[in-house]
Amino acid sequence: MNTTYDERLAAFSRERLAGRPVPDDLRVLLTAHWEGRTDFAHLLGLEFFEEGELHPFLDTGYLSEQELADPEMQAVNAGVARVAEYVKLVAKGGKGWVGYWVHPDEPAVRPIELDTEFTLWQMTGSTLTEAVAFEQASCQDEPDERVAYGQLAAELGALGLLLGTTDYGALDDSEYAVDPEKLMETLIEEERAARGLG
Repeated sequence: MNTTYDERLAAFSRERLAGRPVPDDLRVLLTAHWEGRTDFAHLLGLEFFEEGELHPFLDTGYLSEQELADPEMQAVNAGVARVAEYVKLVAKGGKGWVGYWVHPDEPAVRPIELDTEFTLWQMTGSTLTEAVAFEQASCQDEPDERVAYGQLAAELGALGLLLGTTDYGALDDSEYAVDPEKLMETLIEEERAARGLG
């Protein structure tokens, strides 16, 4: 590991992952990004957050003063901000943004996707790279997604990033222990109730 990036990785961990260890695959992707290599970004369609960029769930800059003052909108914003504690986004890509689902009741950190409509999506794969490669497999010239995933896995491996499996059918597609969308609905309802909104 190149020690020149240790401090940047630590800072990224603090800002994006609440101090959690940076997963091995993400470490490789970030290092390549900081070295100015575009090979991984090209294959995976990812653009990593820069320092200081707001989490989409916490960015209310697009709302008017009137919207921000609306109790209903305040309840939604408060509920979504609570969900952001468990949704650690690291890059733009896919349907909007990708990152990790880190709810304490989840047995393992899982990849997650947030679309531009603010819907959370479970992803297939045990690592972020597997999950993004799984999604990218449907966007390749190769019509068979199984073959396309294997080709992507081989290309990533040739660049030094080995996936846990090169077999499309072996990817982890188990349900999350805690459904992100249901949790978001629950927390928004709690915030609505706290504001006396029926």
